[in-house]
Amino acid sequence: MGFLGKLFGKKEEDKAKSSGKVAVAKAAADNDIAPEKVGLDGQFDESGLAKRVAQALDEAGISDSVGLWVAQTGSTVVLKYNPDAEGVLSKAESVAKGVDGATAVKTVPNS
Repeated sequence: MGFLGKLFGKKEEDKAKSSGKVAVAKAAADNDIAPEKVGLDGQFDESGLAKRVAQALDEAGISDSVGLWVAQTGSTVVLKYNPDAEGVLSKAESVAKGVDGATAVKTVPNS
């Protein structure tokens, strides 16, 4: 199980596998939704950006065994982390910035 399954459940992991890579700009235009709200299947999803970032972290090979969580506030990706995740944090930030619909990335230490 990767970040997507760990954070959002097996159902979302299965949805990502069956849907393939979603074209965010096209899905947003076709469905008249904000890019950050495009889900794994190209439909509206309140946590769409966070789910696509989790999927991208999995694809980048970042281990889900570290204390790293993904959320979103609008089009800002929020990466909350434990000290054990500091070694992968810069890579995770870079991955998150590259996901369509992300306008900013904020890191927050877990306290």
